[in-house]
Amino acid sequence: MAAPVVNHLELYRLPWSLSDNIINWLEPTKKCNIYCEGCYSQNNPTSHKTLEQVQNDLNVFMRNRKSHSVSIAGGDPLTHPQVVEIVKMVAKTGMQPIVNTNGHAMTEEMMRDLKAAGVVGFTFHVDSLQQRAPEWNGKNEIELLELRLKYAKMVAKVGGMACSFNATIYDETLKYVPDLVRWATKNAKIVHSMVFIAFRAAIPDKYVYMNGSNEIPTEKELVYGEHKGRKITIGADDIIEQIRIADPLYSPAAYLNGTEDPTAKKWTFGVRLVQPGKSFGAVGPKFMEFAQVAYHFFFGTYMAYTSPFGLARGRVWMALAWLWDKGMRAALGRNLLYTLLRPWTLLSPIRMQGIMIIQPVDTFEDGRQSMCDACPDMTVWDNRLVMSCRLEEQMSYGRYLQAVPKKEVASAR
Repeated sequence: MAAPVVNHLELYRLPWSLSDNIINWLEPTKKCNIYCEGCYSQNNPTSHKTLEQVQNDLNVFMRNRKSHSVSIAGGDPLTHPQVVEIVKMVAKTGMQPIVNTNGHAMTEEMMRDLKAAGVVGFTFHVDSLQQRAPEWNGKNEIELLELRLKYAKMVAKVGGMACSFNATIYDETLKYVPDLVRWATKNAKIVHSMVFIAFRAAIPDKYVYMNGSNEIPTEKELVYGEHKGRKITIGADDIIEQIRIADPLYSPAAYLNGTEDPTAKKWTFGVRLVQPGKSFGAVGPKFMEFAQVAYHFFFGTYMAYTSPFGLARGRVWMALAWLWDKGMRAALGRNLLYTLLRPWTLLSPIRMQGIMIIQPVDTFEDGRQSMCDACPDMTVWDNRLVMSCRLEEQMSYGRYLQAVPKKEVASAR
């Protein structure tokens, strides 16, 4: 087995648990206005929840765990006619509302209404295996940078909110990760974080998926039931290698392991210290530990999102943390030299820009499915917490499906 690009033991293991986590995942609708190849959710145009149902979901969250934020997702939440009221309901709980959207229905007027309702940030999912308006269909990741910039500029114009971008990474789009990182560096003033999600799907050619003792035809009954020949083993290390093509100084600082594999980097966090077009490095594990533990100490939850104002204080944090964080120390040294040679750059803030990698379910040869330990994206089904990426299984069967190697099933028969 090849050595990992990054050893998980050199990173800070994030302290989140099922009952004390950064995010809750609220799905007020399953309706969506575009098609995404890698989506795990079934489009349902008649699935809008009532405000009473949304409040019940929020009550389940508050009964079961402490959280900093609520990701309002779907489907696409902007298709819900009462999305502004839903944001107000989330804000009233004291948790910070974040809207996860493909952006297709976003207008500046809607964004202003959502901000007034309490939204603190947006995460736009944009990648080349989506079916959008005709002018964007067939565009590659580089060509879609124009669309991403449109959304980032809109958020910046309305002001005061965080702007993030998601992209599902397939084997055919992995090569574009460096281009996305360079674009994020160039637009560091208005792009606050990037999230890369490795493509996953069921593997019906190798496994039988069982609901108890009943075999399920997953390729027909689940939207993620077949991989269509695509690679489904892209991992965090593969994406880190691509990130480093654009930014050799990049290093993650923290991770979540897998439920079946303690070495897996299922959620991998890095925070770069950048000026537009220039990277000085990334924070180290000690700073990430300090940020999570200190925030929890003072505010009672772990931190998920930071305001654009806070993210622009990178120079302050380098000055404070260089003694005890090696990442900050290295970045400060590079920045001092850079500023000495280019003193006018002292007027430009050093921004903290997040890069996160999500490595969803990994299926082992014996059928075990390794999920994200202490999953942040828990949602509600039947008044209980379930993993959002496998919500369809709960909705259809009331349980998670089990993968059994086909050879075992054959031998049992």
